[in-house]
Amino acid sequence: MTVPFVLLMLGALTAALAPRLLVRAQWPDREPVLALWVWQCVVAAVLLCCVTALALCASAASSAVRWHVFAFAPRGVVAAYGLPAYGPWAGALAGLLACGGAWTAAMLTREVRGARAQRRRRRAELLARSPRLPGEPDLSYERLAVLESDRADAWWLAGARPRLVITTAALRRLKGRQLDAVLAHELGHARARHDWLLACAHGLAAGFPQVPVFDGFRQQVHRLVELAADDVASRRFGRMTTALALVGLNEDRGVFGPCPTPAMVPGRVDRLLAPGPRLTRARRLQLTAVALLLPVVPLLVAFGPGIGALS
Repeated sequence: MTVPFVLLMLGALTAALAPRLLVRAQWPDREPVLALWVWQCVVAAVLLCCVTALALCASAASSAVRWHVFAFAPRGVVAAYGLPAYGPWAGALAGLLACGGAWTAAMLTREVRGARAQRRRRRAELLARSPRLPGEPDLSYERLAVLESDRADAWWLAGARPRLVITTAALRRLKGRQLDAVLAHELGHARARHDWLLACAHGLAAGFPQVPVFDGFRQQVHRLVELAADDVASRRFGRMTTALALVGLNEDRGVFGPCPTPAMVPGRVDRLLAPGPRLTRARRLQLTAVALLLPVVPLLVAFGPGIGALS
């Protein structure tokens, strides 16, 4: 069981060490999109370690599974893995990993269904708060909805018919380019499909709350998607305008008081007003390549014996 053991050890080390390194690093705040990419590669690497170990252990425990896994493998590849020597522990480990995989799928499915149910509730609330008047045309397909409210707010309502909802208080408070910056911020979330990223992070963390990589992914993804959307807006309308729009939307919520808030709005405003230098292009390419290698390493470990048999 050398290969599955190496894969599981590799996955455990990645899950334990990578979150610490990413949290301690200073560059994610300057490059939130790159940081999101690195986090996704780390999570993918951990999941690949578990999936490939499951496939090998199940192949050793069951000839039927072995036939499906190695159906298209050339002669001699199966023998290179030494599956019969795995012993009785292969079946137990395969069962444990299969339960973990089923639990992961269940948590992700629950999160996706919960997100869809929440969108349906928000659409129903939106329809109840701004009902269609007699003789008024159907505006449900409009991408912008204005909601009467004394609270300045704006959010993107994802789904099959995505809509940007903004309150009348926000329209009164934000003027000109500040309003455009808010719209650009929300469109940045929509175009990058941050809702799917948040759902996956929540599902994995809910299923395995004690795994550092999944818990760290959930904690960091909220902050990083907001920073990434701030950068989208600031590139189009300027950092000062985006910061003023952020202050205008949140100044009545007490987020600028002496007590820290989960929204981290003051930190986002400070980042917009006093941005740190971006990484050089060479450094960004280097980090991108290293992150891409993370999910490749488990595949190389898993396919290594087969490739060696072919050579």
